[in-house]
Amino acid sequence: MLAAGGQQHAPRYLALGDSYTIGESVGAADRWPVRLAALLRERGVAVADPEIVARTGWTVRELSQGIDAAAPHGAYELVTLLIGVNDQYRGGDAEAYRADFVAMLRRAAGFAGGRVERVVVLSIPDWGVTPFAEKSGRDRGKIATEIDRFNQINREETARAGAHYVDVTPISRKAATERSLIAIDGLHPSGTMYAEWARLALPAAQAALGK
Repeated sequence: MLAAGGQQHAPRYLALGDSYTIGESVGAADRWPVRLAALLRERGVAVADPEIVARTGWTVRELSQGIDAAAPHGAYELVTLLIGVNDQYRGGDAEAYRADFVAMLRRAAGFAGGRVERVVVLSIPDWGVTPFAEKSGRDRGKIATEIDRFNQINREETARAGAHYVDVTPISRKAATERSLIAIDGLHPSGTMYAEWARLALPAAQAALGK
């Protein structure tokens, strides 16, 4: 990629999301976008450090407001998006999520210079398997069913748009028996799980970057 004046510059990477993208309860180096960038560099893709627009608790609409405030300036060669768990957590309607997600996916593509093939969407993990859900008496089966419905929507809309999709939900459900995948807060993923997400996202990120 050439900058103005013909000089080479590292591909830019924008990561959009909520607590899972900002890495609640883990160090900055353990955030999955940071790990993904490291994996890309190991494979000879000198991607820049990810610019992260994410905050714990954000719904899709709150992410949109956060983007307005952060005002990231494109174009980016890679944009990742993981959003929706808080829409489900707050009891949001699935079809309302669809409309919001479609708008956010369109916005993500805009940051990629209108090239939706540069966008990588990650599925929503299942927080119902966590100690937090168990201790708070949540209906874990209901959570799983709702997460699956929300993920059906974001998968469908990602495919319709032509972006890349990475399913991290199965590995998130391994936390039901593998507590090393859960952070010290009993709710969010550990660095070990984020490393798995980055590994799963790597092929899609390479494809998005044309590498």
